[in-house]
Amino acid sequence: MPKFRPGFRFQWEPAQNAHVLLYPEGMVRLNESAGAILAEVDGQRSVADIVAALEQRFPEAGPLADDVTGFLQDAEQQHWITLS
Repeated sequence: MPKFRPGFRFQWEPAQNAHVLLYPEGMVRLNESAGAILAEVDGQRSVADIVAALEQRFPEAGPLADDVTGFLQDAEQQHWITLS
């Protein structure tokens, strides 16, 4: 189940007109897709649950499992989240 690492906070930033990931050393401005995926990360749902929620929210996007899984793996490598 993906969850944010301690010290990281996900939020909408009106000044950036985008979702951002805040951490002690700075901020990451997220594109729309990254924001949609990370908005589903709550530490309670599995990757499969997140994929299902996004596929329901964006049916026109088609199957999303590979894209979402790949992004979450990248986010883990960036040390934004942990996958457990």
